[in-house]
Amino acid sequence: MAEEKLTSQKENFSEWYNQVVQRADLADYSPVRGCMVVKPYGWALWENIKADLDRRFKETGHVNAAFPMLIPMSFFEKEKDHVEGFSPELAVVTHGGGQELEEPLAVRPTSETIIGYMYAKWIKSWRDLPVKINQWGNVMRWEMRPRLFLRTAEFYWQEGHTAHATYEEAQEETLQMLNVYADFARSMAAMPVLKGVKSETEKFPGAVNTYSIEAMMGDTKALQAGTSHNLGQNFAKAFDIKYLSPNNSLEYCWTTSWGMSTRMIGGIIMTHGDDNGLVLPPRLAPYQIVIVPIFKNDAEKSVVMECVDKVMAQLKEFRVKLDDRTELTPGFKYHEWELRGVPLRLEIGPKDVEKNSVMAARRDIPGKPGKSFLSQDNLADQVRDLLETIQDGILAKAEKFRDENIHEANTYDELKEIVEHGWAEAWWCGDAACEAKIKADTKATTRCMNFEHQHGHGKCVCCGKDAEKKIYFSKAY
Repeated sequence: MAEEKLTSQKENFSEWYNQVVQRADLADYSPVRGCMVVKPYGWALWENIKADLDRRFKETGHVNAAFPMLIPMSFFEKEKDHVEGFSPELAVVTHGGGQELEEPLAVRPTSETIIGYMYAKWIKSWRDLPVKINQWGNVMRWEMRPRLFLRTAEFYWQEGHTAHATYEEAQEETLQMLNVYADFARSMAAMPVLKGVKSETEKFPGAVNTYSIEAMMGDTKALQAGTSHNLGQNFAKAFDIKYLSPNNSLEYCWTTSWGMSTRMIGGIIMTHGDDNGLVLPPRLAPYQIVIVPIFKNDAEKSVVMECVDKVMAQLKEFRVKLDDRTELTPGFKYHEWELRGVPLRLEIGPKDVEKNSVMAARRDIPGKPGKSFLSQDNLADQVRDLLETIQDGILAKAEKFRDENIHEANTYDELKEIVEHGWAEAWWCGDAACEAKIKADTKATTRCMNFEHQHGHGKCVCCGKDAEKKIYFSKAY
């Protein structure tokens, strides 16, 4: 029996998302409220994300390490803004081994504190700097309104933490990693992000400045897809991270942190998905190609499968899935792999064998327009070109959608109208009171101040005062 059709995006985007995540076999709900189980298909996607990011981190001079999940509560209290920012989200362990602990331990929501403590032990001289460490792991933040991948109490991520001798070096690191995230999002996830600095209200607790990449989802809401923080000397002073300078003076370090999480999977789903399910970028898809053999009897099966073996031998450089299940019809398989977002489907039947061809169906262009015949000769070259065309095509489509749904707001009424179904870019005086009013009136929040748009001056869209900053406003996940 065919599975019930997905709720359409226009009918209910939120319900469409929830259905896709589960039916495409990416994740499921855990018995612990707010937590998720990432299934093998979803984990394979995360592994591909991890592999590419890890390569980029190492190419920029970072090394991996692992730090404890349990952090003494007193560590959080050392940095005022940090403890205030994270206290509502903390999960705290009070008992261990059947006894009450002398000091409660927080399950890490982020690791600046424990890593700051360790850096203070390790860093003694300017010769020890810079320290550039990344950690892959999981964290816990007690989410009140959880949603698979987007907001869960426990999620998986990487967090980079660096220490430097000067502010300039720390700032260079902060912006370098922001650019790493932006390039990854664009070139690998086909997600055209905008990058910039967050407002004081929206910055990371304890940071001097927070920079983010912001992506537009298929319902025009924003998703903060990665962040990079210049922490100044705040954590260095809280944890006494000092180094002896070449002039024999003790100086506080300048530190940074930056992170990207499994939230990126949610972003990929909502950026590219359609009413048939996932549309995965070929460079990250767990399977880039699915091969569906078509035959009616044993004689046809023998001929077709011999051809399938030859085709698969040509495609060893790609991530290929052979769907040779005999209990399911080809049509059922097509529907399943469309739902799961495999970029390219190759169909091989008796007539294809005779013609020395395969039928190729692109996931990003449903139906007949996305189908073409490929010769079995030099098949790898044709498939490689087609996957690149798909990758470029979904990026171009997402970029066009984003640009068509960002509008300049010159008046408050315009802003209120725009953020109902898109992003507004407007002059803003920088006052948190204006930011709060806009949020209260529209549910839209500030996203980031685009580096490229900070020229000239205007009037604040909210209060009318002189403004030198332009910022994006939108509803967000």
